[in-house]
Amino acid sequence: MVNTHKYLMTLRTLVEEGNEVSMLITGSSMSPFLIHQRDSIYFGKPQRVLKKGDMVFYQRINGDFVMHRICKITSKGYYLIGDAQSIKEGPIHSFQIFALVQKVKRKGKWIEAGDFWWDFFAHVWINIIPLRRLLLNVYKLKT
Repeated sequence: MVNTHKYLMTLRTLVEEGNEVSMLITGSSMSPFLIHQRDSIYFGKPQRVLKKGDMVFYQRINGDFVMHRICKITSKGYYLIGDAQSIKEGPIHSFQIFALVQKVKRKGKWIEAGDFWWDFFAHVWINIIPLRRLLLNVYKLKT
């Protein structure tokens, strides 16, 4: 049995030291793009200005680790949301964000920016937050 908090603290330390790491997705907040225990993420220290649609790893003030997508940036900070969610979280401060997801292993295939599904979720899905619940219900009916 692994202590999840200690494991994620270790990954954060590795990233802050300049390493890139990968891990299996746990949780359902990023579905339908990423699925619990099926897909993986590959991430590292942000090397560019973060933008709307980016998937980032951050640590909440209470210590919890979360990987979500940036949906809004203001002078107060970043607002983030999981792909399966309809409520934004924020503001998240830049010091809380420690990693940028660079690619994901989805359904056994590594994809990154430029792939249809990556770009769909980063540029389309992020802009239809009020419609997500309805679309997810339709998606569940088909599966």
